[in-house]
Amino acid sequence: QVQLVESGGGSVQAGGSLRLSCVVSGYTNYPYCVGWFRQVPESEREGVASITRDSRIIYVESVKGRFTISKDNAKNTLYLQMNSLKAEDTAMYYCAAAYTSACSPNIFTTRRPGNYRGQGTQVTVSS
Repeated sequence: QVQLVESGGGSVQAGGSLRLSCVVSGYTNYPYCVGWFRQVPESEREGVASITRDSRIIYVESVKGRFTISKDNAKNTLYLQMNSLKAEDTAMYYCAAAYTSACSPNIFTTRRPGNYRGQGTQVTVSS
């Protein structure tokens, strides 16, 4: 069973930066699609970014040019570098994995067999 453990959340002022990390373990075959989604209370999940095993990347429009997703295969670690943070980026951020070739941030917003997520890390941006 795939396990994902996030770290790196916190509180920051608008315009600041944070880097989230996620260690991926417990897999037999590394998930084809990994990435991040976020969620605020009483709202739906929002896919943020995805990256495939061969490093094809997709971002949700609202974070393009500000967030960068990357992975270190040797460390089994996924990253999300978040710059120029805005108050509307405040959310619980989850690392996610999906066994699907249809890789995009939206795939993490659905609860489907083959999808996994971590426990989440809170990001709070004050204006």
